[in-house]
Amino acid sequence: MTSEKTASADPAPSSGSRGEAATIHRRRRGWVTFLRDVVVIILIAVLVSFLVKTFLVRSFYIPSGSMEDTLHVDDRILVDEITPRFGGYGRGDIVVFRDPGGWLPPSADPERPPVVEAVEWVLALVGLSAPDSDDHLVKRIIGLPGDHVVCCNTLGQVTVNGVAIDETDYIKLPSGESAASGDPFDVIVPEESLWVLGDNRYRSKDSRYNQDQPGEGFVPLENVVGRAFLLTWPLDRFGMLDFHHDDFAGVPEPAQEESAR
Repeated sequence: MTSEKTASADPAPSSGSRGEAATIHRRRRGWVTFLRDVVVIILIAVLVSFLVKTFLVRSFYIPSGSMEDTLHVDDRILVDEITPRFGGYGRGDIVVFRDPGGWLPPSADPERPPVVEAVEWVLALVGLSAPDSDDHLVKRIIGLPGDHVVCCNTLGQVTVNGVAIDETDYIKLPSGESAASGDPFDVIVPEESLWVLGDNRYRSKDSRYNQDQPGEGFVPLENVVGRAFLLTWPLDRFGMLDFHHDDFAGVPEPAQEESAR
């Protein structure tokens, strides 16, 4: 009976078998730990990218030629969202803003496969894509809240609070034209608003051409996403954007203009 029991019992595993099993177990644990660490790193990277995009910097592409030759169609820019919130905006800044209402024509996005939509959503989440660029506009600030902006003086220049602005460094005019605007205007910028114009002055549907809209051509500060500061694409034009603040250096504050009258 004893020999039969002994013969039918499983043989005791050898020390070599136990060692191989332990090695396989360690390898499996190593791969699980590695994959876990990779997932954690990716999640942290996505979270950081999301926070950067939401609160610090966003990427946009240029959908139109209204800012030529400063910005061309399909250029890529980075927009600083945080600095203007603390330091405010300045005349000459290039800003990206949401449509105040009626500036952009109605558009219907074509249907795309769910996979494409999902990839686009993920890329937009981390700031590598800018699918909402067509819903935003980019222009240069000419008038701040309270500014009296007029065009044109006898030399065809825009004046801000009574001081003429030399815009020859950045505006694009058609051949034979010298006036900074083909249409005259005389406005006082309301509080919490901006008056903006495109650098391609005769081909920009900016504040001048939206005065019949509910916002009367002014851009509410709450609609401004931020200030564009870097041209990232194409690479041969990579570099910081010029705000030409020096061209506005002589502009007095609105109260000073009123007291001088």
